[in-house]
Amino acid sequence: MIYKETILPVYAKLSLLSIGFCALIAILYVAQSIIVPLIFAFIVAILLSPVVNFFMRFKLNKILAITVTLLLTIIVIFGLGAFIISQISLFSESWPIFVDKFTLLLNNSISQTAIYLDIKPQIIHEWINKTQHELLYFNGAAIGETLLSVGNTLAIMFIVPVYIFVILYYQPLLLEFVRRLFKKNHPEEATEIVKQTKSVVQRYLVGLVIEAALVATLDATALLILGIEYAILLGIIAALLNMIPYIGGVVAVALPMMVALVTKDSALYALYVLIIYYIIQLVDNNLIVPKIVASKVKVNALFSIIVVLVGNLLWGVSGMFLSIPLLAIIKLVFDHIESLKPWGFLLGDSMPSLKKIRR
Repeated sequence: MIYKETILPVYAKLSLLSIGFCALIAILYVAQSIIVPLIFAFIVAILLSPVVNFFMRFKLNKILAITVTLLLTIIVIFGLGAFIISQISLFSESWPIFVDKFTLLLNNSISQTAIYLDIKPQIIHEWINKTQHELLYFNGAAIGETLLSVGNTLAIMFIVPVYIFVILYYQPLLLEFVRRLFKKNHPEEATEIVKQTKSVVQRYLVGLVIEAALVATLDATALLILGIEYAILLGIIAALLNMIPYIGGVVAVALPMMVALVTKDSALYALYVLIIYYIIQLVDNNLIVPKIVASKVKVNALFSIIVVLVGNLLWGVSGMFLSIPLLAIIKLVFDHIESLKPWGFLLGDSMPSLKKIRR
């Protein structure tokens, strides 16, 4: 019996592709409590792999080298976390005062604008009072959701180090699995993709940490010079938000501007904050990012914004942070598979000339 190859029509292929894509999105959303910690663990394991190798050069066995690396990482993270929490605790004590002053300032601004434009401001004032009440007081449902979120975060904090340890320990096994998986079809190319993926993630994450440290220093120094309260905390928050591409930088400037409005006599300080943050963003986008981060991950802005928004819809804030590294890895894989190279080109930032396109 001779079997003939079945060629599906275009609409059937598109239908199957759409169904498969929807199923993938559903799995990613439903299983996020399992998938997100695993992705974080893989990324951190890739980042810590050189440190483990460094300790192993000093004749430490593998288990001890991984344990020492994890302990040092946990100490650094907990130290930074304790400092941030202490600053947030101080800031939270003044939060009701900030809300009251900001509400008063907003009411006065609306009243003056309403007089100038001859508009009745009662509805706006009612909305402001309602929002102020929600900002100052949490209801029982909000507290329950907060406790649940904290509980999930703590569970992830305990399970991720275990994942990292196991991934680092079984790293040779995982690499050999990939090699054997593609043994019949270009095993050398598969091994090269894995090596380059590891290198891209390492460089990207190291660059991201350096960028965050530089931006936090610049922002905190600028706020200290202006005499803005809680300058160090606001600088750290701005640096963390700045790690979310294209969106975090816009959000990061709002909080210090609000603090400047309610703590300073002149509204010009808020304008100064906006101008300085804008200058720091220019320095970051045109000097720090091209030299440290963007040179490691060649992904264009259009798809960066799309994946950040999709990541937020699927996995929340975690998805926003993971979106760019995952997109960079996908592009790297596409660039090494002949049939997928056009898609890798589409994700990249290499702009072809118009003359070449018109020919």
